[in-house]
Amino acid sequence: MELNALLATPALLPSLPRAVALLMSELAHEEPNLRRVNQLFGTDPALAARLLEKANSDAFAGPRTVAGISEALALLGTAHLRELVSTAPLGTASRSVPGLNLQQFWRYSLAAAKFARSLAGSVHHSQAAAYTAGLLHGIGELLIHQADPERVQSLNTLVAPLDLRRAKLEGRIFGYCYNQVSAGLAERWQLPEAVVDALKYQHAPFENRTYEPLAGVVHLAVWRVRAHEAGMDEKEMVVTFPDQVGLPLGLDIDMVLRQDPIDWNPKPEESADAADPDLYLV
Repeated sequence: MELNALLATPALLPSLPRAVALLMSELAHEEPNLRRVNQLFGTDPALAARLLEKANSDAFAGPRTVAGISEALALLGTAHLRELVSTAPLGTASRSVPGLNLQQFWRYSLAAAKFARSLAGSVHHSQAAAYTAGLLHGIGELLIHQADPERVQSLNTLVAPLDLRRAKLEGRIFGYCYNQVSAGLAERWQLPEAVVDALKYQHAPFENRTYEPLAGVVHLAVWRVRAHEAGMDEKEMVVTFPDQVGLPLGLDIDMVLRQDPIDWNPKPEESADAADPDLYLV
């Protein structure tokens, strides 16, 4: 399937069931706790995407103006939020996205968002836009898996969905990779240009005519979280660190690792329920 044809298919992106349930519970209150609502939307790429798409519609802020979750929440009333959450598709079965471990994907996306926000703060770029780009950067992988599960399963036997080599192999096999799909979806949702460009150029920030700082931030965040998912040791991280991306931002590997906002070693009682968004609140 060509990229344009893929992007034209309906994007039924599944949400974390517990996040949806907690949001519905909070939004049932006469005066919901907006901090809690913000945190819960920020744990789920699909919910965040639906929220930002709504906020960037003509009925609210208008196209390409809202980059952050908190800003979007300030525009939508409780009734709109209830409708948005209640109609969200749930990731309740493996067939939702064949070949992809959704629990791992949700956890990984949140970690990438947190890391991107931390790095953006250190280089004086928008932390709200960085968090959004980090959270949504891999959402195209969901659509790729849904569109051609048999072909994707063959690819999964070569490299796992979160392998550092994934984008390159997808490009060879499909002619495009998840970052281009993520960017295409963000463009369709009328997200700000800075977020779209960060997603589009995240794999190789130098492909654009000018260097894309936010794409570089996302690239480094993705490297760090995928390195963790792969179980890389210190030596392997040194070998794979993308210094060609970090150095223009003024970030070497030591600086990137010092910015780490994540506890990679959850307490034993936490690991039993890794899908609980309460463990990953923003």
